[in-house]
Amino acid sequence: MPTALGEFEQLIILAILRLQDNAYGVSIRRAIEDGTGRDVSAGAVYTALGRLEGRGFVTSHIGETTPERSGKRRKYYRLEPAGASALYRSYSDVQRMAEGLISELSGLAAQDRSSRA
Repeated sequence: MPTALGEFEQLIILAILRLQDNAYGVSIRRAIEDGTGRDVSAGAVYTALGRLEGRGFVTSHIGETTPERSGKRRKYYRLEPAGASALYRSYSDVQRMAEGLISELSGLAAQDRSSRA
């Protein structure tokens, strides 16, 4: 079973970690959109959550019914230690690869920004 995480999976896990007990599909999607400025489809979020759950990185449970949801119950997600470990490894790998390259990266990004202006 692969342990490496893709970028979107990392964002999903970070959102779950940030949201804690309030991590359900819509709140996860909103957290990613608010944090990155990207439009994220609900389908992409639920597909990634299913994949992460299948790998044992997150677990889910069904919450209680609420009047404002017309009796529909939310599915809440929780980060598991294996998911935290996978995210930690992925993040650490990126940090090691980027070590000493931030100023070069910043300079190249500035060139891109100025060419678009």
